[in-house]
Amino acid sequence: MAIKPIVLYNKNEAALRKKSEPVRVVNRRVKKLVQDLKDTLLDRDDGIGLAAPQINDHSRVLVVRLGGHNQSNDEPGPPVALINPEIVEAKNEKRDFDGCLSIPGLFAETVRPHYLRVTGLDEWGNSFDRVFEGFDAVVVHHEIDHLDGILFIDRVATPDDLYRVRENDKGELIRVPVTSMLE
Repeated sequence: MAIKPIVLYNKNEAALRKKSEPVRVVNRRVKKLVQDLKDTLLDRDDGIGLAAPQINDHSRVLVVRLGGHNQSNDEPGPPVALINPEIVEAKNEKRDFDGCLSIPGLFAETVRPHYLRVTGLDEWGNSFDRVFEGFDAVVVHHEIDHLDGILFIDRVATPDDLYRVRENDKGELIRVPVTSMLE
């Protein structure tokens, strides 16, 4: 059974802000954590990444579904686990879509690298050195931020970059800036 992610930011800010500890050995507990993260992510139709702090475990473990993009109809692949991921190279920063299962309904345009070279361990404890490009780099960067207690809202340049998605009178999904809701 999937563990429900922390979904109310203000109520669980301390858990989401806590920095995660490195995994010392990929043992049964870590493999169960990976499976819980995969199950939880697959149980949600609105997410493509999940980090351990989002289910209140502060180990440096995350899962991502690669190959999808927010503006395309590409179905992302199966969840891939990254354990103790470390960014060794980041470049090609651009503005792109950002959102989080832990802060439902709120989205933003943030600046993140679109090229990442990451080292770490896979779910079997094997070392990897992998390059992520495009939106996959954005997703991996977002999830690594979670391991360091950083949320996407911390990367928002101005309040005008925050928005919610609503249906207009024609049934089309549109972005509604959060600042316009305050007026």
